[in-house]
Amino acid sequence: MTRRLTHEDAHGAAHMVDVSAKEVSARTATASGVVRVPPHVVALLRGDGVPKGDALAVARVAGIQAAKRTPDLVPLCHPVAVHGVRLDLDVQDDGVRIAATVRTADRTGVEMEALTCVVAAALTLVDMVKGVDRDAEITDVRVDGKSGGRSGTWSRADDSTDGPGTSEGSGGPHGSAQPTGTGVAGPSA
Repeated sequence: MTRRLTHEDAHGAAHMVDVSAKEVSARTATASGVVRVPPHVVALLRGDGVPKGDALAVARVAGIQAAKRTPDLVPLCHPVAVHGVRLDLDVQDDGVRIAATVRTADRTGVEMEALTCVVAAALTLVDMVKGVDRDAEITDVRVDGKSGGRSGTWSRADDSTDGPGTSEGSGGPHGSAQPTGTGVAGPSA
């Protein structure tokens, strides 16, 4: 059986998937990424901060706000009620690890919201530090896990086959989703 992209119709045209018949269920998605910066920027983030202000706080708010606005940025993404966002920014020796967990009770998952949260936080960090270092690099952005819905639970750490979005029986969803960054730089929402 050949699998098709879900956002293409039988003729290959893009369309928004109809989820109206799906059951509402609790759903969670986790995503992560890294903003690599040199040691002098790490020192600023751990110390007195960068000239624009509290880079981590601004990045956290930007990420949370972006998670709620994902359908405005990703054209075929369904608007879902985002019920909770946790965004951790962990300053490490080589940069900042970002981990987002997004929760909802809706008819479709929140993987795109979790990814958007991470990317917006990363972009904001780059903007906040560009005055002291223009070489900041965003890397390793990915979905780490999801739970809820018809396809159940999937975790990148437990999956050695197809990755997110695989159907049950193909080695896809199993295990538990856990965010990767454990350090918290201030309160999360």
